Amino acid sequence: MRERTDGVLSRAAAVLGRTGVTPNALTAMGLLITAVAAGLIASGRLISAGLVLAFGGLFDALDGAVARANGQASRFGAFFDSVLDRYAEALLFGGLFLYFSGDQTARALTFAALVGSLMVSYTRARAEGLGAECKTGLFTRIERMLVLILGLLTGFLVPALWILAVLTNLTAVQRMWHVWLVTKEG
Repeated sequence: MRERTDGVLSRAAAVLGRTGVTPNALTAMGLLITAVAAGLIASGRLISAGLVLAFGGLFDALDGAVARANGQASRFGAFFDSVLDRYAEALLFGGLFLYFSGDQTARALTFAALVGSLMVSYTRARAEGLGAECKTGLFTRIERMLVLILGLLTGFLVPALWILAVLTNLTAVQRMWHVWLVTKEG
């Protein structure tokens, strides 16, 4: 997905970068927009939440692109982006958990999807801490957000949660397998 959008993102980032906006400001704005989407989910305004989340996704896509286009990429910026992305996902799943207050199955799926989503990110971070690159797997953040946005916009939220619950955890397992293969001795 990233390869298909890199050209458009690079051009948009170059234009946006000339305005003086910083990558970290875009990251923070993305978190605020996601918090609004989470509130909309919790209050049952799912289509509005999907639209707001899609809009917020632009900030998530542009922060790194602006950093690269303007030579502002930094280790702290990457760290800041990653941490705020985790907060954003937790807010979204929190909104879903509140929305599904009377549906224990949907709440369990929401919890499983949250755990899987966090583990996808954690396995990558931990692998990189060991010196192993780990970008493998089916369900990166882009795919997770697309499934959630589509679920919100179409009303097929429980099927979207099933997909997220299964495929995020499968992705974490894929990454564990990958790291085992690249770090095993002998």
